[in-house]
Amino acid sequence: MATAASRTTNPLLLGLTLAVVAYVVSARRTDAPWAKGFRAYLILGLIIIAIRVVFRMLFDGQYGVHVLFTLPEIPLPDAAAGIRIGGPVSLEGLLAAFYDGLRLATLLICLGAANVLANPKRLLKAVPGALHEVGVAITVALTVAPQLVESGQRVHRARRLRGEAGRRTRLFTEIVIPVMTDALDRSLLLASAMDSRGYGRTAHVPRRTRLVTGTLVLVGLMGVCIGTYGLLDGSTSWTLGAPMLVLGLTAAGWGFVIGGQRVQRTRYRPDPWRLAEWGVAASGVAVAAGMFALARVDPADLNPSLQPLTWPPLPIGPTIVVLLGILPAFIAPPPPRTGAARPARPAAAAVATPGARPTTTGPPR
Repeated sequence: MATAASRTTNPLLLGLTLAVVAYVVSARRTDAPWAKGFRAYLILGLIIIAIRVVFRMLFDGQYGVHVLFTLPEIPLPDAAAGIRIGGPVSLEGLLAAFYDGLRLATLLICLGAANVLANPKRLLKAVPGALHEVGVAITVALTVAPQLVESGQRVHRARRLRGEAGRRTRLFTEIVIPVMTDALDRSLLLASAMDSRGYGRTAHVPRRTRLVTGTLVLVGLMGVCIGTYGLLDGSTSWTLGAPMLVLGLTAAGWGFVIGGQRVQRTRYRPDPWRLAEWGVAASGVAVAAGMFALARVDPADLNPSLQPLTWPPLPIGPTIVVLLGILPAFIAPPPPRTGAARPARPAAAAVATPGARPTTTGPPR
């Protein structure tokens, strides 16, 4: 969904993407503490849009002929030619800033939805053996954001129980530092638990094999980065897109196969991919691929014109492609609820009365 959102600045399609993501989150989020942090990503997205619009108003806000108001302009020296602070602010400039900010906020909210829905600890069961050195770092990095949300909720709940919720407090010393310290400590505790359980234990292999493995993995990952950038940026040559991505995946995959032979570890509870996992992944790939294909066919619908100023359309093709992202809300199984009702106790339970003889239904022993 984030990849599809990066190909358009149409506010109607971006709003539809946000609606689809929000529906999937509300339908399939668990009772985990980090699953309640989707609202924080929405607030952060609104802040990003506001910052983008404010900066556009202050720096060169005149982008068209429909001037809304004029800000006091600050004179600059000749060395800063081409830069203007203040001055006329046009409707086209504000809309351009809003479109760009909405696209960036949509990307952030899509990534935040992934952190809300997925359990980062399950990633360890899918990491190739050649990446066991960075497995701990990846896990810590991915768990910082969910742990940050959980720590913020814990600090807020503790302050409210102490009666400090409505008082005037020092934000940095009483909220920010405890939240960040608690989140980092919990992530490092997870890394220590992985280390104590022997995660990443390696066998002895020749130095040449290690060198070949590292070279293949690094070259492959660089190829994947270049190919991904070539696919996302439509202005680059096609040779930096799909061909580079295929070469990078091939080199990295071969390096993973060779490097996996020197890692000796077992899996206590394997986490295989079943039909639901493949369906969720396929729906995401279909949304990204469909938006890429439509961007080459009719890019005007995905990027509405501001000069001349026109109302953004809602094309049928991209709308159907974005709506494919709602399938995980029905494909994925419902998450387990920790607060589910317990089964009722048997009705045949009897209460013993002091001094009464127990009754039996069978023959005496």
